[in-house]
Amino acid sequence: MTTYRAYIVGRHSRSIGVVNMDCSDDDQAITSAGRLVDGHDIELWQMDRPVARFDACSKQVFRK
Repeated sequence: MTTYRAYIVGRHSRSIGVVNMDCSDDDQAITSAGRLVDGHDIELWQMDRPVARFDACSKQVFRK
């Protein structure tokens, strides 16, 4: 299992929270982080590597 962090992004692109997740791969982490989108954008990271960004308004996922 690999540790990922999903950052909840607030106004001015500032992190307002973080959720630690243990997932087997990027795809599983993206699926799990997608469940966190609820009015705020989400940035998914695996250590210092950006994995994806979820845009709450457009409901799109941008893989890095």
